Amino acid sequence: MNDILTQIIEKRKTDIERFGLNFGIKIPAERQRPVHPFLPLPEQLAQSTTKSGISPNTTSPARGVILEVKRASPSKGDIAPNLDAPQTALSYAKAGAAAISCLTEQNYFKGSLKDLMEVCQAIDEFEKTQNIDASANSPQKDSTNNLQPVTAPAVLRKDFLLFPQEVEISYKAGADAILLIARILETDTIVQMAQLAAEYKMTSLVEIRSDDDMQKLSAVAANVDKKYIVCGVNSRDLATFKIDLLKPCAMLTKIRSVLGEDARVVFESGIRTPQAADFAGSLGFSGMLLGEAAAKNPELRTDLVKSFMEAKPTKNAEFWIDFAELQSQKYAHNPLVKICGLTNEDDILLADKFGADFTGFIFAAGFSRNVYGERFEKLLPVLKYIKAKKIAVITEPDSPEAESAANYVEQGILDCIQLHGIPYNKVPQKLLALPHYFALTEKNGDLEKATEELFLMGEPRFLQDSKLKNYSTNHKLWLAGGITPENASDLINQFQPELIDVSSGVEIENQTGIKDASKLKKILAKNIFC
Repeated sequence: MNDILTQIIEKRKTDIERFGLNFGIKIPAERQRPVHPFLPLPEQLAQSTTKSGISPNTTSPARGVILEVKRASPSKGDIAPNLDAPQTALSYAKAGAAAISCLTEQNYFKGSLKDLMEVCQAIDEFEKTQNIDASANSPQKDSTNNLQPVTAPAVLRKDFLLFPQEVEISYKAGADAILLIARILETDTIVQMAQLAAEYKMTSLVEIRSDDDMQKLSAVAANVDKKYIVCGVNSRDLATFKIDLLKPCAMLTKIRSVLGEDARVVFESGIRTPQAADFAGSLGFSGMLLGEAAAKNPELRTDLVKSFMEAKPTKNAEFWIDFAELQSQKYAHNPLVKICGLTNEDDILLADKFGADFTGFIFAAGFSRNVYGERFEKLLPVLKYIKAKKIAVITEPDSPEAESAANYVEQGILDCIQLHGIPYNKVPQKLLALPHYFALTEKNGDLEKATEELFLMGEPRFLQDSKLKNYSTNHKLWLAGGITPENASDLINQFQPELIDVSSGVEIENQTGIKDASKLKKILAKNIFC
């Protein structure tokens, strides 16, 4: 654990020593409300009942958005310092939230167990009122002619829980689910806490981020009924608070290998716009947890929920899920390497032989390396044999070159489109649905601002191509611009990129588009980066 997370944990332990596990807040001796299933499976819905005794709809999918009652965070400071917890929870329920996360950590997030109890009370009143109104007006019926009740969102206690006794406190305070952060809990402890939660019919949202965390999830799954386990993957590293939108994707296959293909997996943190929510939804997650965006922007709450819930799978989502797994397997100390500006069969085969991860082909008029048309058709026979991802680089989204590149991607001949120097708002939706990433150049202005704008739109990666080397490192860095075998190590040590893009730096002198075999071999040799 590192600075911020360590500080939170140590401060919490100090407060527990002073005030006890309830932090000085009076908790009911007995739970005052029924337990609501958290992102429930159909079987859980079938078993649940409402106070009115109406049979619930049992066909609802285990999918939904979790909106968070959150006043502050260590990374952002005050987000919504005057937030009214119960009123905010009501607005979340009206916006269509499947669950409400209530932060109860008091030092860095300014929450409390009092907030949790007030949120539960407000949600119960919402459920009661909605069902009375439905019965009095025009009740809807399901296929069995039973009334379909409005079921209140489940309530998650989100905190840095450390002790098994906190499970009972959470239950008595009204929580339907608890967050268990694998990173801060020993295996025996997290298993015990999840078992206690299941005994209360509560769900454990087990948050993981690493292979060590996966081992703890496996231990929980071996000892707890899976209907009481939902897995969350935080895109934010709790030690540094940096965000990687692809981190949840990298864990999906591993989680499903433990919990099954129907595992309920929540995408946590980092989503702040409807566009980014649509991206998260397209990736196939069961849920999405939103904190800052929901708390700070009341006007966006409904759109955030709607964007996630209505998102459909796309080729772009498939590409990034595959890339996330590649990245988690290969990218450790050495960056991935893209060899761009390829124009002939020999260079393609050499780049692939020496271990290139990406190969790039220019589809842009006015460039000497442009392969649009017959030039690219001649390369087709060899492309089927290479393992590297094949990238089409375009500079004009409405050009014949771009249309040709898009067709190749749709057919599976090429894997992805690089939108080079093109503003986000100039890209047609049909291209955004295809595998793509943006390459930023001097034309995009300030790189830090430009990268932040793309991140907000749900773009998980972007190539920074700047002769000035003025790179933004707030997010995972893909680096381009004047990289050669001679300067690669220094640039990598300085910027720690995830991927480097090399073109003219590995060409034969005065032969544009023709690669030098010795330079290719050197730039792709693993030891060059050590």
